[in-house]
Amino acid sequence: MRNRNIVLLPALFAVFIFQLQAQSNSNSAQKNEPVLKTTTRAVVVDVVVTTGSGMPVGRLDPRDFSILEDGKPQSIDLFEEHTATSALAVALPQLPPHVYTNEPAVAPNEAINVLLLDSLNTEEADQVYAHKQIVGFLGNLQPGMRVAIYTLNTGLRLLQGFTADGALLRAAIDSKLAAPGRTIVSRSRQDDLSDNEAVSIAGDPPSRQAEERTLREYTNTQQGQSASMTLTALQTLARSLEAIPGRKNLIWFASTFPVALFPEGDNRAVLQAFHGNELPEALRQTVDMLTRARVALYPVSARGMMDDRTMNADSSGQPNGDNFEKNPYKESPAIRATTATMDQLATDTGGRAIYTTNEVGAALTRDILDGAHYYAVAYTPSNEKVDGSFRRIEVKLTEGNYKLAYRRGYYADAGSAPAQPASDPLAPMLAAGMPDATEIVYRIGVTPESRPALAAARAGGNAKLPGPVTRYRVLFQIPRDSVSFAAAPGGTHDAKMRVAVVAYGRDGKPVNWTGGVMALSLKEAQYAKAQQTGIVAPMEIDLPEAELSLATGIWDMNTQRAGTLQVSVNPKTDALAAPATD
Repeated sequence: MRNRNIVLLPALFAVFIFQLQAQSNSNSAQKNEPVLKTTTRAVVVDVVVTTGSGMPVGRLDPRDFSILEDGKPQSIDLFEEHTATSALAVALPQLPPHVYTNEPAVAPNEAINVLLLDSLNTEEADQVYAHKQIVGFLGNLQPGMRVAIYTLNTGLRLLQGFTADGALLRAAIDSKLAAPGRTIVSRSRQDDLSDNEAVSIAGDPPSRQAEERTLREYTNTQQGQSASMTLTALQTLARSLEAIPGRKNLIWFASTFPVALFPEGDNRAVLQAFHGNELPEALRQTVDMLTRARVALYPVSARGMMDDRTMNADSSGQPNGDNFEKNPYKESPAIRATTATMDQLATDTGGRAIYTTNEVGAALTRDILDGAHYYAVAYTPSNEKVDGSFRRIEVKLTEGNYKLAYRRGYYADAGSAPAQPASDPLAPMLAAGMPDATEIVYRIGVTPESRPALAAARAGGNAKLPGPVTRYRVLFQIPRDSVSFAAAPGGTHDAKMRVAVVAYGRDGKPVNWTGGVMALSLKEAQYAKAQQTGIVAPMEIDLPEAELSLATGIWDMNTQRAGTLQVSVNPKTDALAAPATD
């Protein structure tokens, strides 16, 4: 194995390239037996069926359903009914000491729920209201209902992993990390600009046009930033939910929703005007990832009932705004745009929008119970072309007048040939406090090996790391099904992965890092063995004597899928695996 220093990850990471060339032990004249591979694309659609009063409908069978893609009937290959009571407890295998995994501990047939507190797109006053509604919902949590809580501002953060323990969830929502905070999408700044516009109305027409142009440019810039950050967060969430089987209900609290995911969305043309072709491609990737993870969106108005605030009185008893007669005409279109986006996000992903009630807790309980009872319908598309086009899905019942909620389409993209990212994809997923990505499920062994001398060269990218330090061995154990190999000329099977480790202090700042690109070129015999045993990637990193968080990650450069796992270590108290050697 040869090591060569290069720089691949921005800012923080000095990495190495590992080239593993497996040598064949077989006779060179021996011919490999031909291997036949076939690839079949299956589309899975989760369908929630309810009566007019919102009660779930059970005991349906495949004969009750018809499914169409772009208007053409499809044959149902797999059909399953899932209910909240059909889930079985998951018992993960007992792991040896110092061994960890990002395998989700979630029941395989259970619809799980994610609460997203989006302060990026929510005013501070609305955040306070949303917090109260969530507290009320958690106070009436149904037995066995699994919930995780995330926040979004300048980045996505996991507050509490999946649990049915209401006390843990309440503690997370009451923590400082969930406290209302400022957002870059500030309505108060837009109000300031609106006031300036009102003043210029009394002036000459050029001044008025300049003020209106300033307001539009500011709004466009803020919306564009918010949209980009929101899409990144949705992609990160999809990665963290990928390996969890079944349907996921993403309950998204925000004042505004800056992205419309599907092609017919009204916001797509607006977003494309801000960012050219970059953002629509990000939209496409987000749709693909949410589809693979089987995520249904439940947008919830953090403002409660979406009424016209210009008809409300402020603290002085006067209508909001200096120009009462004009303001309703300015905010009402914004409200209509927000509710239309919420409806589209919910309808196109199989969820439900909540903005017509102030009893959000009760509405959430009802919708989560509805989402826990669903039918998984799978089919093989009759259109076998993988041309990147958007395919529209339509599900109907042969009898009965019921409401159906399901994902309305997908992109027919080639899963093995996605676009290459412009920058290192692991860097944002390895930030301190990020949720674990589970597109690639793997194990790591984290073992303290020795305590190098103070003057010894440091293992890792931080050559100036002060001592004393403990040298850890981080062993990645990647299952065979998680590695994508491509057939290459000469009869080899090639794979390429980026592997990284970052250590953070309690203040969230990196203290050391290491990583690399692992390129494998395996002959047939070695490839067959790798299919049985998986891939092992060892690394070494020096860590200071303090409580630390170790972020690890794998990025498959063939499939653009990722897995990450963060664990806690304390070199000051961890016992060495073996006596220290000089």
